[in-house]
Amino acid sequence: MFKKLFLPLLLAGLYGCGSDNNTRVDDMETPVPAAMVYSFSVSITNLTHAQPLSPIGIALHQDGAFWEIGSPASEALEQMAESGDNSALLAQEIVMTSTSDSMPLPPGNTIDLMVDSEQLNNIKLSLFTMMVNTNDGFSGLNAIDVSQLAVGEALNVNTMAYDAGTEANSESSGTIPGPADGGEGFNSERNDSQIVSAHSGVVGQDDGLTQSVLNGNHKFDNPIMTITITRMQ
Repeated sequence: MFKKLFLPLLLAGLYGCGSDNNTRVDDMETPVPAAMVYSFSVSITNLTHAQPLSPIGIALHQDGAFWEIGSPASEALEQMAESGDNSALLAQEIVMTSTSDSMPLPPGNTIDLMVDSEQLNNIKLSLFTMMVNTNDGFSGLNAIDVSQLAVGEALNVNTMAYDAGTEANSESSGTIPGPADGGEGFNSERNDSQIVSAHSGVVGQDDGLTQSVLNGNHKFDNPIMTITITRMQ
């Protein structure tokens, strides 16, 4: 009797144990879909003859702008335009994502940077850099709309030279941070027009500004940079 009952009981026990290890479909966690990432490649070429550009900073944002012609520069813009340090601009509240190179961009050279965002609606791209052989000259893109670019589509833009209006363009020794002088960078004292404007250019020793540490090689014409923005995904 025992022998006859043992096999059915053993099989029933095995089936019972097996069912405890089965996972019900409705108990499984629903996988969370990965966030969509929108990527932009930005190629920047320095078109000047003797104006190294401070490390390029790029920001993606939906609102606001980083400067306005005819209005005073923010302290963050002043720091970048006088010293080349873009960290305060990239830390602005409007910035969603950003990237920055770590080295200056020499004349005639090109650099490629990538910047990503998890949003595309109304997305704008801003880019900024200092012309380091100036007192407070800078260049860049200010809130360029890239939200309508299709994957693989490119936008070509040239940039002009701006004057932050925070430091007089004396070109004198000790006032220019670039290799032409090795002078000071950011100085919180403002002694110029107090408004952002188009840059009037370098005068230099060759044109009679005897106090200048610059010469004809440091002059520049617009555009300062040529930039290609390509949506990668």
